Amino acid sequence: MARILYGVHGTGHGHAMRGLTIARRLRQHDFLFVCADDALSVLKPEFPVHTIPNLGTAFKNYKVDFKTTIKRAVPLLWKREKYVREIMDLIHAFEPDVCMTDLEYFVPRAAKRMNVPCLTLSHQHVITCCRHNLPGNMWWDTMVQGLTPKYLFSPTEQNLIVSFYQPPVLSKYRARVVPPILRDKVIAAKPEDLGHVLVYQSNSTSPALLDFLKNSTKRTCYVFGYTREEGQDGNIVFMKKSEDVFLQLLASASYVVQGGSHTLMTEALHLGKPILTIPLKSMIEQRFNALYIERLGYGMQADMEKLSPQLLTEFEAKLPKYQANIAKGRFCGNELVFGLVDTFIRTKELPLAGEPRVLDAPREEKSLRLGSPEETLALFRENR
Repeated sequence: MARILYGVHGTGHGHAMRGLTIARRLRQHDFLFVCADDALSVLKPEFPVHTIPNLGTAFKNYKVDFKTTIKRAVPLLWKREKYVREIMDLIHAFEPDVCMTDLEYFVPRAAKRMNVPCLTLSHQHVITCCRHNLPGNMWWDTMVQGLTPKYLFSPTEQNLIVSFYQPPVLSKYRARVVPPILRDKVIAAKPEDLGHVLVYQSNSTSPALLDFLKNSTKRTCYVFGYTREEGQDGNIVFMKKSEDVFLQLLASASYVVQGGSHTLMTEALHLGKPILTIPLKSMIEQRFNALYIERLGYGMQADMEKLSPQLLTEFEAKLPKYQANIAKGRFCGNELVFGLVDTFIRTKELPLAGEPRVLDAPREEKSLRLGSPEETLALFRENR
């Protein structure tokens, strides 16, 4: 029915999984993704992808590696006109009806120049587009670090924000906040409590965290994301990367210990799991997520440099209270998001109220999806 050029931030898998889930549901439309880095392995097996450098963030020793991040960003920004024009050429060849972006730098800029409607679908703009009552220790960091989503990955004219917390939208933005998108496997999972702890740190796990877990609880702690991927150290079991095993352990955990990733938070909350979150101080989005986990009574936030056995004892004592609060929440917005995106694709306008449904329709015979993603993308490029 329609063609969508969809730019996806390439760092981590959360942005790509969100795009993949949407494209799978709206298969009556043709999607061409623009991404790089981690997102490629998620999207390329199923959909055509145009690769372009990713303006991402580097991490080291549980901190943002500002030197490496800046070193990578400067050449890209210096050549940004080249890449914007490359996407403009892609728009000319693909002729999308609309564009979408999930914290991707080049697609919205090219779309604006080509007068193609563009929808931002992300979580990060909950910082930019919404009103928050922040503690004093977050004001300065929000002002400084908030410049990235505000100016580097600016909101577009229409913004769909997925978030487990839903603060009021600032009147100057055309935006709507809705519950998150979940993977089909998460929705299908059957939660239970087998007494263990799931631990995940996507940006390298600090040794301080492992010492904290060994000294603070007798529960078995399954640790993903650490440099060690096998073996056991006391109650710590190191795990290899496996989506299915990870989800099984998540669904059967008593609670989750993690950084500030919004994607894992929403999956854990959907499955009824309280969260002990240890956000990166230099990632303001993670600190917002941790703040709302605590404010909404879904768990507790902690500082990696101030971990103590008493903290975990206090956290575990409140598990029933956290579970009761989580049971009242709504953490799956899939059908609502699908309907809103489908409506935007068809009308070029994001509804700010109501819950529209997807209008399923048979694919047109002249659809560009003629075969594999590689064959489809080759067809696009032949017309450039």
